[in-house]
Amino acid sequence: MAQTCPPGSIIVSDWHLSKESKEYFNKILHKKRRRKFGLLESPAMPPHLAVDTVHYKVFICGRSGVGKTALAARLAGTNIPNTHYETKGIETTMVYWPAKLRGSGKVLFFCLQLWDCGENALRRFDHFLPSCQEQVDAVLFLFSFTDKTSFDDLSNQIARWTDSPVGPFVKVVVGTKFDLFMHCDVTERDVRNLEHTWSLPVLRLGGEVGDGLADVAPLLNRLAEALWHQDCVAAAASGLQQETEAL
Repeated sequence: MAQTCPPGSIIVSDWHLSKESKEYFNKILHKKRRRKFGLLESPAMPPHLAVDTVHYKVFICGRSGVGKTALAARLAGTNIPNTHYETKGIETTMVYWPAKLRGSGKVLFFCLQLWDCGENALRRFDHFLPSCQEQVDAVLFLFSFTDKTSFDDLSNQIARWTDSPVGPFVKVVVGTKFDLFMHCDVTERDVRNLEHTWSLPVLRLGGEVGDGLADVAPLLNRLAEALWHQDCVAAAASGLQQETEAL
């Protein structure tokens, strides 16, 4: 599969902890908090540190209540809603994340446009799902460790997207509320079986929110790595096709 690559093989996974990264991360921070970017905004780097930006559309998929809206807010560093509410339409959130490529040492800004749509809204309005699927680059399939039903529904959701007329896209499973051990309904055996069945990574995210970047760095780095790998595979395939046509 295009998105399969060993973690840390393409992107330096702990680069956000280095001194070199501070000047880049300062552009997405304000008073040690994440900046909120609009659709037409982007981090401004000085000329001597010009950085290319790569843009991706990411859809967050999952049953109502698993934490889709909270995940989008967490990845963007914005305030997480204190109470659950059903997303009535489509909400988009911009996330900028700098990352260093291991091979070339080049730094890129990954611009992730997160799409979140309520489960009931998808059922009521037929045009919502095609809008979310259009030119999508990645899908995050969410389940809650405290809700076995949301986990059991994953296979149907993954199959539905796999069978849909959508181009190649990265698929990642994210389990939320991982740190609520007393209320955990999904076992490690369940997770291993899912990973084996679908050959997909399952990332874990707890409910506790940290003050820095450490709690979201593993997920954002893994997602950026899979997206970049997918682009590299597509570029190599395109180059091979052009060479074949030229013969």
